[in-house]
Amino acid sequence: MSSPVIIERATPADAETLSEVAAITFPLACPPETTPEDTAEFIANVLSPQRFTEYLTDPTRTVLKAVAEDKLIGYALLNAFAPTDPDVIAALGAELDNLIEVSKVYVLPDHHGGGVSAQLMTAALDAARAGGATGAWLGVNQKNVRAQRFYAKQGFTVAGTKTFLVGAQLHNDYVMLLKF
Repeated sequence: MSSPVIIERATPADAETLSEVAAITFPLACPPETTPEDTAEFIANVLSPQRFTEYLTDPTRTVLKAVAEDKLIGYALLNAFAPTDPDVIAALGAELDNLIEVSKVYVLPDHHGGGVSAQLMTAALDAARAGGATGAWLGVNQKNVRAQRFYAKQGFTVAGTKTFLVGAQLHNDYVMLLKF
């Protein structure tokens, strides 16, 4: 029997471990043509321990962690500020007010299929509702069909498209929306 998973708010003391989990899980969400150099650059610029420390001390962000057997096995990052990307703004349209972005939901590969991602997403959406959001949005790579299926099971629908820069490579994403 597997140990229970605890979802709780991360703290600055978790920054290093969150970065380690991010370095393992982020490449799994990238399309196969993403170069290792571009992936490494993205991780260094966006998912470093220093950046996680910033996220964890920023009042407009929430970082949740999934812990099993005293080991951090996944995380979710929420952004409670308005998007600036014109494609996201166009996709969300009138829905834009009072939405929260589910920026990341990642779980270590040896815990895939065990419901941890669903637990993290439920906790993230509960946190969004508790903060007064009327819905949530996210971006997902158009080639990441597994993630798209997961988000659809959570109630998200495609609202539009946007691009996302990983290193020097421009990726095509879907903008997905869930109204509460």
